[in-house]
Amino acid sequence: MSKPHIIAIPFPAQGHVMPLMEFSQCLARHGFKVTFVNTEHIHKQIVNAISDESYIRHDHVHLVSIPDGLESQEERNGPRLLSEAIQAVMHQNLEDLIEKLNKEEGAKITCLIADESCGWALEVAQKLKIARVVAFWPAAAATLVLNFCIPKLIHEGIIEYDGTVLKSQMVQLAPKMPMIKSTNFVWACTGNSSTQKILFQFMERTTKNAKLVDWLVCNSTYEMEPTAFALEPQILPIGPLLASSRLGNSAGSLWPTDSTCLNWLDKKPPCSVIYVAFGSTTVFNQTQFQELALALELSNRPFLWVVRPDTSDNIPYPEGYHDRVGSNGLMVSWAPQQNVLAHPSIACFLSHCGWNSTMEGVSNGVPFLCWPYFADQFINESYICDVWEVGLGFDKNESGIITQGEIKNKIEHLLGDKDFKARASKLKEMAMTTVKEGGQSNKILKNLIEWIKS
Repeated sequence: MSKPHIIAIPFPAQGHVMPLMEFSQCLARHGFKVTFVNTEHIHKQIVNAISDESYIRHDHVHLVSIPDGLESQEERNGPRLLSEAIQAVMHQNLEDLIEKLNKEEGAKITCLIADESCGWALEVAQKLKIARVVAFWPAAAATLVLNFCIPKLIHEGIIEYDGTVLKSQMVQLAPKMPMIKSTNFVWACTGNSSTQKILFQFMERTTKNAKLVDWLVCNSTYEMEPTAFALEPQILPIGPLLASSRLGNSAGSLWPTDSTCLNWLDKKPPCSVIYVAFGSTTVFNQTQFQELALALELSNRPFLWVVRPDTSDNIPYPEGYHDRVGSNGLMVSWAPQQNVLAHPSIACFLSHCGWNSTMEGVSNGVPFLCWPYFADQFINESYICDVWEVGLGFDKNESGIITQGEIKNKIEHLLGDKDFKARASKLKEMAMTTVKEGGQSNKILKNLIEWIKS
């Protein structure tokens, strides 16, 4: 008898691909055949970055690709063109792929799992009458709840019907939920007003399509976001989805990782190293980059700093920086982040607050220094600083720069107050208990697996 066949479709971005890949590997271990569908561009990046090919064997998770209809990387970096191309081109390409797979012996698709942001894929599932459909949300439940509350935000005069923010104000959907500035709503802090309106329409459409699904699951936990899950009970937590839970390595990275940094960490004292990483999209100007560099030097603490090639190729370090820092600092182009955060030498995580990074830091009991850039990262920062109280944010000066003095002071404050580490350790225990036998996320995942198999 052939294995049940799941087709999984992530939104084409690093922060979306990795958690759905982790979910897919989890399903493959439970006896499913999984076909993982990336855009051709993302597929090529993943294959180039892979050092361990065991997870893409045909009997495990099979990687395939479809065109996204875009010509250049510049277009892919623009959310407006990306969202338009996805809806115009990938819809038909996915339909063609599923029909092709369904004609192969023993390969008929029994379940489609798509990123909630890929509402078009959910439409394809409905059109092709796929029996079981699951939407996967890779970010905080609170971010999805905010999307579901768009009609309420319009009714209360906080935003226009096209998503335009009417005035800058702090918004809290319920007590014990993150506080967010209205101008930092996910669609309102990216690009110009035209791009923001297109993103808003895209999000409205995907939220509507989320109602088409049988299950809506989220890479989070009840314990971390009780109010968000109470507000929208149809969202079910199955997180944290971590490679360490299956005793494996992370999969789905778009860049080759530099694992030599783990040897460097081995030589550092416990709880001594500042780990600095800003994800796959954060951009710095030269002034801000150099202020951060000098702050890390002035901290007189060892630091591991992930500096992507697209940053280091374009912005110089301060003069004589490498000589002065010496072996106290290590800069790498991409790090095996889950392994790094699990290392006993790590003292804190200076992060852009992407949700994957947030979950990885929380799951290792690491306190945060928060430097959000865009999208949902401001909501995550509020969770870290205001709700869970396991980190500190930075204040910008009148020129919009976070100065070296501000960074150095916040490092000293965070690492000088043992309560941050104590709360982070408690949060880790809550996060990891829920994925163990008998935990809430574990129970929901088991129920989902039984439903797909039934």
